Amino acid sequence: MPRTLEGQITMEKTPSYFVTKEAPKRIYNMSRDTKLIVVVRNPVTRAISDYTQTLSKNPTIPSFQALAFKNISTGLIDTTWSAVRIGIYAKHLDSWLQYFPLSKFLFVSGERLVSDPAGEMGRVQDFLGLKRVVTDKHFYFNETKGFPCLKKPEGSSRPRCLGKSKGRPHPKIDGQVVQRLQEFYRPFNMKFYQMTGQDFGWD
Repeated sequence: MPRTLEGQITMEKTPSYFVTKEAPKRIYNMSRDTKLIVVVRNPVTRAISDYTQTLSKNPTIPSFQALAFKNISTGLIDTTWSAVRIGIYAKHLDSWLQYFPLSKFLFVSGERLVSDPAGEMGRVQDFLGLKRVVTDKHFYFNETKGFPCLKKPEGSSRPRCLGKSKGRPHPKIDGQVVQRLQEFYRPFNMKFYQMTGQDFGWD
C-alpha cells in the first residue's frame, strides 16, 4: 500500500479479499484501523452473474445446473464451486470478525447501488468521514446497460459507464434450479442479516 499522508484516504479494491482465508489477518497486521467496505448482492443472482462472466470467456463450460449441483436428483448443492461458495457471506464474515469489529465494516447493497446509487454512496461517504460530495446529480440511469452511470454534474465530460463485461444478459436458468439455490442460501442469508444488523431483502 502507498503511504497515506495526513488528510488523505488510500483505497484498494480487490473483491476476492472477502473470501480469501489469509486476508483478514494480513490486513489486520498491516493496519488495524482499516475501514472495510463490502458490496454484496443476492447470492443466487451473484452466482448466475459469476457463471455468465466465465461463460463469456469459455463458451464450452458445462451448464450452470451441472456446476451448481453435486447431484441434481437429490438437489445437493456443490459448495466447492466458487460461484456458489462466494455467496455464503456469513461464513466469510465470520473469519473477518475474528480480527475486526463490526464497526469497521460498511455493507453496501448491490441492489440498492442500482436502485439508489446516490443513497448508497451517501452511506459510503459518511462511513469514510467525508463530506457528501457525490449526490444524485452525478448519476443517470442507462436503459441499455440496465444500471446507473456516472456523469459530471457540470456536464463537462462524457458520462462514464462500467465496461462491456457489466450488464450482460444472463442465460436462462431453470426456475426449479433458482428455487433450490434460494432455499440453500436462505439460512446463510438470515445469519448474515443477524451478523450485520441489516436485512438485504433477498428472501
